[in-house]
Amino acid sequence: MKKIIIIGAGAMGSAFTVPCIENKNEVILVGTHLENDLIENIKSKKNIHPILNVKLPDILKVEKFEKLNSILKGGVDVIVSGVSSVGIDWFVDQISKNYKKKIPIVLLTKGLAIVDNEIITLSDKIKKLFKDQGQEDVNISAIKGPCLAAGLANKMRTGTVIANPIIKEAQFLKKIISTDYYSTEISDDLDGVELSGAIKNIYSMLIGASEGLSNSEVSLDIQSKYYLNTSASLIHRSISEMVDFVSHYGGKSDTVYGLAGLGDLYVSAIGGRNSLMGKYLGQGHLYKEVKEKFMKGVTIEGAQLALEIGPKILQDLESKKFPLMFSVLNTICNNKKLEINW
Repeated sequence: MKKIIIIGAGAMGSAFTVPCIENKNEVILVGTHLENDLIENIKSKKNIHPILNVKLPDILKVEKFEKLNSILKGGVDVIVSGVSSVGIDWFVDQISKNYKKKIPIVLLTKGLAIVDNEIITLSDKIKKLFKDQGQEDVNISAIKGPCLAAGLANKMRTGTVIANPIIKEAQFLKKIISTDYYSTEISDDLDGVELSGAIKNIYSMLIGASEGLSNSEVSLDIQSKYYLNTSASLIHRSISEMVDFVSHYGGKSDTVYGLAGLGDLYVSAIGGRNSLMGKYLGQGHLYKEVKEKFMKGVTIEGAQLALEIGPKILQDLESKKFPLMFSVLNTICNNKKLEINW
């Protein structure tokens, strides 16, 4: 039995408690400083999560942010990040105060960052933040793949990949979290897994736009029935660009064809918020219009990532090599109509 603390009580962090507990680990779910109401809601409803609409295990310990420091001081075996990408600085600030050398840090968080005018992975950003505080021996893994939170919470069969440059660290995590419904692969390509897991959100918006991009001269009814030719073409071209992107930033091209790339792209493209945003964009709506009229208050990870790193990509990379990505980034960052050069 290992003691696992999961910081961030959103959908994915909370769903991840299920396989961890299934392996007879002691699991503590701690909300962020912004999630006190959510934690109270979960507790008052006897561990029913209001977002997942699923009852989490009775033995799961659910705590408010104020308990975080005391839990870390008491010692844990694994620290899991269930916060969003914008919360990574806050996450490191909280755990670094009581971080003990080589304790595994696991990233469920997907995203990339710009540090010193360079695009880097979240694990590299965390290492830099720790280094700035005089700590260099930090053990970081990432878990990525086609895993919808509600599906995992309901114990639907799911496959993910655990990445760490030191394979034995990934093997350790695999041993303590895998179940008959939550299978895990291991990889030493941490960069490739993180890069794939992040940029698939951008391409899933594009694939979500398939109906509108299929043929603007026919009715919406015809588009909705026969758009799959277009969708398949965009998937193929998206994967090709993802391979080039991941290779450009230091990952292995083969990783894109695995769970973190192709697998996660498939899940995101056939449903979810990124795909829905893409559908509206494909219909000719502008990004800001969609956010205001149709998806107000909804977090769209692909759009958020585009706004964070898009200007840098548009500046540094060649549009001829990444035409699909450039189309999406121009649509989001510059609020232009989505157009594809076929």
